[in-house]
Amino acid sequence: MKVEILYFSGCPNHPPAVGRVREALRVEGVSAEMLEVEVKDAATARTVSFLGSPTIRINGQDVEPAARSAQDFGLTCRTYTDQGHRSGVPPAEWIRSAVREAKES
Repeated sequence: MKVEILYFSGCPNHPPAVGRVREALRVEGVSAEMLEVEVKDAATARTVSFLGSPTIRINGQDVEPAARSAQDFGLTCRTYTDQGHRSGVPPAEWIRSAVREAKES
């Protein structure tokens, strides 16, 4: 399993996202290759399909199913909305669900 955490330098939500991914992998009992990918410019953002910082992908799939077809690439902060609450880090359950989905495929 390959986990990518894409971010830009200085993003305050990058460290909490890394922690949330590590915790989700631990809870699910999965070991994975975890890559932290710094996106440095708009051209790279388009090349790597960067939806904002932080973006978490597991085996190439965004942890937010609704964002998997999004095309809004660029150097921006990313927010996640779950049950009416907005956060700079995706909910732990989304990450765990994406891990389980990757395990099954």
